[in-house]
Amino acid sequence: MTDARYIPELSPSAREKRRPRTSPKQALRRLATLSARLAIACAMGLALTLSACGGGASTGNGGGGGATAGATDGETSGPAFEEPASITQATFDAASATTSAGASIDTSHLAEGYVAASAQNASRLKLQIVCGEMSYNYDLPGDGTPIVVPLNMGDGAYAFRVMQNTSGNNYVEIARADATVTLTSEFEPYLRPNLFCTYNDDSACVALARDLAADAANEGDVMRSVYAWLVENITYDYDKAAQVSGTTGYVPDPDATLEAKSGICFDYASLAAAMLRSLGIPTKIITGYVAPDGVYHAWNMVYINGSWTSVAIRIDPNTWTRVDITFAAAGAGDTVGDGSGYTDRYTY
Repeated sequence: MTDARYIPELSPSAREKRRPRTSPKQALRRLATLSARLAIACAMGLALTLSACGGGASTGNGGGGGATAGATDGETSGPAFEEPASITQATFDAASATTSAGASIDTSHLAEGYVAASAQNASRLKLQIVCGEMSYNYDLPGDGTPIVVPLNMGDGAYAFRVMQNTSGNNYVEIARADATVTLTSEFEPYLRPNLFCTYNDDSACVALARDLAADAANEGDVMRSVYAWLVENITYDYDKAAQVSGTTGYVPDPDATLEAKSGICFDYASLAAAMLRSLGIPTKIITGYVAPDGVYHAWNMVYINGSWTSVAIRIDPNTWTRVDITFAAAGAGDTVGDGSGYTDRYTY
């Protein structure tokens, strides 16, 4: 066993403590102000924002979408959208797992972009994923409930470690599996359910997504329909934002958000990802900071495979397009910006 001392770096609320505190209402007002500042479109290298703030990532994954203005409203183009026969699954295979001290790590689906783990342990546990100098830490239930997490650091040599809390922020390794990951494609981690984006064939959010995509001509139509529905029907929950602020380990539930018709930024991003992934459209959940006040936020990056046109904005094919649904639902409106206000921190 190897001792490992670290401070878990998962919960947005925990990281917010390290920056000047901003109330949820103040944050939304400031983000609306930011959207106004980003409303002047650049001639080149623009990324589509289907809500208030915009752009390509300043760090981490992403990039400018190459959007240009001037298309006719309502015009669509690109390959026809075909709904998948079923959702792309992500499962825990106990028979294939490496087990030690009551903890099991399933590495049988690495090429498909995810790893799964479960444990029986009365102590607080973390599943730590390490690739090179990067690492992610996830809360792992001790009641045997498995979790699925994405291999979001691309191809390479990975270490998968189950860590048991001993005291404070001190953890000790109780199970480990090492493997070299070669993804079938870069999109694999973002086409499946995972810890922060749970759904299955029977989920209400999947049924809604299929309904919204029923008449879609292409993926652009699908994303626009999903986005429009969320903005019109899900409201920002200021009380919930205040309740989870200062806590750790919050995990969104897409169907719960859909039922409540309200949520915080993480809920919006999770629900949007569940709906789009279930339709075969690769979608990332990004958490990070938004300038000018370093507000912690969550948003999406959606891959549009082919060209499409929507609301006077044309998107070049084969680009990641940033979609920030929360701001639009808060009433900030649609703009195009250069993305300089965003700093990606974590990708799920």
